[in-house]
Amino acid sequence: MSQRPDITFTRLTKIAPDAILAHMSDPRLAEHMPLLKGGWDMDACTAFIAAKEACWARDGLGHWAILADGRYAGWGGFQKEGEDWDYGLVLRPQDFGLGLAITRKALAFARADARIPYVTLLLPPSRRHMRGLERLGAEMTGEVTYEGEVFRKYRLETP
Repeated sequence: MSQRPDITFTRLTKIAPDAILAHMSDPRLAEHMPLLKGGWDMDACTAFIAAKEACWARDGLGHWAILADGRYAGWGGFQKEGEDWDYGLVLRPQDFGLGLAITRKALAFARADARIPYVTLLLPPSRRHMRGLERLGAEMTGEVTYEGEVFRKYRLETP
């Protein structure tokens, strides 16, 4: 029986940009990321990291780099979108199986943070398996269009 890795969160600036670039350049990510258009290069990677750091500066919270036993597994976390704290998670394909464990840890963080009474999740229609989200207590609130793409919006209370 394999043991689950130790999941930790750190800032994206602590990760080698080449690792993030390789991750975001993987064509398998585009299957469920309709906003991921065009190719990624180091300029796009640098701009991405800067944009995520700007969220930290503005809101005191943002997306983390996610480590599994100390190695980069992807990025995700909470980003303020209007009044909502939106949760996002983008894993390297070889780490897709860690999504639920990472999400549980992130939600524990949200529940302990008084700024976050609930989180929202925007998922593209290509995502068909939602039982994990439903087991966590997320409820679909409708559909929204973001940058011309349709997403299903879910809400999860964090009492």
